[in-house]
Amino acid sequence: MSAQWNKTMALALMLAALLPLCFVPCSAELQRFEQDAKADGSLSFLVVGDWGRRGLYNQTKVAHQMGIIGEKLDIDFTISTGDNFYDNGLTGVDDAAFFESFVKIYTAPSLQKPWYTVLGNHDYRGDVEAQLSPILREIDSRWICLRSFIVNAEIAEIFFVDTTPFVKKYFAEPEDHTYDWNGIRPRKQYLSNLLQDLDSALRRSTAKWKIVVGHHTIKSAGHHGNTHELALQLLPILQANDVDLYINGHDHCLEQISSTDSGIEFLTSGGGSKAWRGDVGWWNPKEMKFYYDGQGFMSVQITRTQIDIIFYDIFGNVLHKWSTSKQLYSTI
Repeated sequence: MSAQWNKTMALALMLAALLPLCFVPCSAELQRFEQDAKADGSLSFLVVGDWGRRGLYNQTKVAHQMGIIGEKLDIDFTISTGDNFYDNGLTGVDDAAFFESFVKIYTAPSLQKPWYTVLGNHDYRGDVEAQLSPILREIDSRWICLRSFIVNAEIAEIFFVDTTPFVKKYFAEPEDHTYDWNGIRPRKQYLSNLLQDLDSALRRSTAKWKIVVGHHTIKSAGHHGNTHELALQLLPILQANDVDLYINGHDHCLEQISSTDSGIEFLTSGGGSKAWRGDVGWWNPKEMKFYYDGQGFMSVQITRTQIDIIFYDIFGNVLHKWSTSKQLYSTI
């Protein structure tokens, strides 16, 4: 490991002694980040999930193509849909996995932009506060990870939701896993506050496009399938507030499902490293627009009137394209 890394970690540990790590559950308003759009008002970003394996399982190949596509599209930032460090999150702010799975993997110039990141269930098996700590931003300034937050990018608002605490089995049937629930209990109150905060923020939003990001699926034909708790508790809020896209990871695939009972598109980008070949269930072909059981990532380009989605494999091949449009001004 480099001398620079050792110096950086020494600084991080010194800061850790000075900056107490704490978390205040959502109770009033989600934290917001202001993200500049391009001069013409447009926005472009990449989405990758389920990636942190120290370069293994084609993680480095995905990262390489992300760099190429990122430069081509002049991306403004990257979104991570969670499961950032396998198998059990980080052990602390000094865990070398942060360097080996993130810092030295995503090295392309185009990827040196903010990484807006949510936690996945594997991240909750480690030290959650480590991933949330501002100390990691001292190590790599790209890293922005909170439980739930908002990115205001002018023409679009992106709402990041902490989905792992919704899933009952992690609490009731943890098997041989140990989850870090510090800052979550009492769980019912945490979830109630989060849903209220999200609903309030979505209602106040005047953005042309509303996008919600979480780790877990709401609708998926992949290995994990639908997350019933999110379908019951989160989905009604998205529908009531005219959300355009729900983007997730969790299933290690690339996928698009078009809802027949709302205007929401369900997009899975969980192919950042290890994929599950052949592990796919039947889905109504009227809704299933695309499914790929390999590694890859997704790009999103947004203007005031259109969103363009593209899925790529580890060779940079375009697997699937989809677009939707809105009128520039309301006719109401």
